[in-house]
Amino acid sequence: MSKGQKLLNWIDARFPLTSMLKEHVIEYYAPKNFNFWYFFGSLALLVLVMQLLTGIFLTMNYMPDATLVPGTKMSVAFASVEYIMRDVSGGWIIRYMHSTGASMFFIVVYLHMFRGLIYGSYKQPRELVWIFGMLIFLCLMAEAFLGYLLPWGQMSFWGAQVIVNLFSSIPVIGPDLSVFIRGDFVVSGATLNRFFALHVIAVPLVLLALVVAHLMALHEVGSNNPDGVEIKQYKDPETHLPLDGIPFHPYYTVKDVLGVAVFLIVFSSIVFFMPEMGGYFLEANNFFPADPLKTPPHIAPVWYFTPFYAILRAVP
Repeated sequence: MSKGQKLLNWIDARFPLTSMLKEHVIEYYAPKNFNFWYFFGSLALLVLVMQLLTGIFLTMNYMPDATLVPGTKMSVAFASVEYIMRDVSGGWIIRYMHSTGASMFFIVVYLHMFRGLIYGSYKQPRELVWIFGMLIFLCLMAEAFLGYLLPWGQMSFWGAQVIVNLFSSIPVIGPDLSVFIRGDFVVSGATLNRFFALHVIAVPLVLLALVVAHLMALHEVGSNNPDGVEIKQYKDPETHLPLDGIPFHPYYTVKDVLGVAVFLIVFSSIVFFMPEMGGYFLEANNFFPADPLKTPPHIAPVWYFTPFYAILRAVP
């Protein structure tokens, strides 16, 4: 017996590592007819891991402080982002990976949700998978909004001002709720500290818990597929394995590697050649320090919030 096998046996005697891998990856049976649309679930997981890793490295040099650097018009928070971009070794690529990753996350998740809608993945018995997915989406929106304030640029400041003010229009509790969210009567250093704590610790913990719940619920009822074949309905009487399924590994792990390769080509092209994406991923106004006395001529949210912003604007 090799040393590796001995170590694995030692771990298995104390933690169900092999049985978990078998149940959820190696021996997890999936339908035979997955198509192109089934790439986006695994891609969402990839982007989540990438966002967590790049975020950890960014927090090592970022300072959530709204006080002005002596002799300048920029805050410590804005200056720390500039420091990451210009002076930290490899800081620019980590920052661009994180900012591009935020937009790519929403592209991947929107496509994943579209697939769920066109193939009826919200129907019985997958209602809970869909509910967990919707909660993940709400968490993602909160996470993106909180992170958008952190560079403390013009659009960060005024975008937060507009979005938080929208909460004040809620009847009865609105004004008190907006003060609670800001931690002050205006968007200030208290807001920045609060949003930083929520963006780095609170929301990611909830997000990770929901992702685990989403996957566990999915593996309990089995994956949906284009033909609507229920994977767990017909089983081999001897082996009790689904007759309409194939093991996730190696068939779909190999397929997912193809999806990851194509995704990384697109992602790398954006990071290296057009990280601002013509102002859609990073607005030009956000490269100017936040100025509470100077409102930008056009305050609009990032592209992935535009539909919701339009809905809110449409409601008197």
